[in-house]
Amino acid sequence: MLSPWQRFQKRALDLSLSLLLLPIALPLILIGWIAAAWETKENGFYSQIRIGKRGKPFKLLKIKTMKSHKGTTVTTACDPRITRSGRIMRRLKIDELPQLFNVIKGEMSLVGPRPDVPGFADKLTGEDRIVLSVPPGITGPASLKYKDEEEILAKVENPEKYNQEVIWPDKVKINKEYIKNWSLTRDLIILWQTVKGS
Repeated sequence: MLSPWQRFQKRALDLSLSLLLLPIALPLILIGWIAAAWETKENGFYSQIRIGKRGKPFKLLKIKTMKSHKGTTVTTACDPRITRSGRIMRRLKIDELPQLFNVIKGEMSLVGPRPDVPGFADKLTGEDRIVLSVPPGITGPASLKYKDEEEILAKVENPEKYNQEVIWPDKVKINKEYIKNWSLTRDLIILWQTVKGS
């Protein structure tokens, strides 16, 4: 668990970089929103309830990349619900840029465990609940390992089962290690690795 000083460092990094990046990101967000609205014939922004720090739900902001749907929250690379512009935005991570507002509000961090829909992180027990001791991140060590998650899920017979039994437990393990060994330098390294796509 992070100390008060470490939490201050993390929040300072989040605010300073988010406020610096937002003017650069806004034109991309606007273009993405227009493309999404054009293809889906709906609001180009999408909000979804995710689980945040201490298990508190919040509304995560994204640019819409899929046609409206109900059912599974697991998405594969060949999912027919993904729009043409959505495939591009998902590959370039443009759809994630509105989450800078979540970071500024303090609901998210630039780096941390990815926020999950209800039914995953909020169900953690014992030592695993350390994952909920920090704000969820736009990127993180588990995100880097599973940057091709949609392609991985597209190759298995039961994507939802594989996600629950293989990918999710591994993400919990990775995120626990990240929190226990947190440093400002490591967050900067993860951000750099995310930007350069490694």
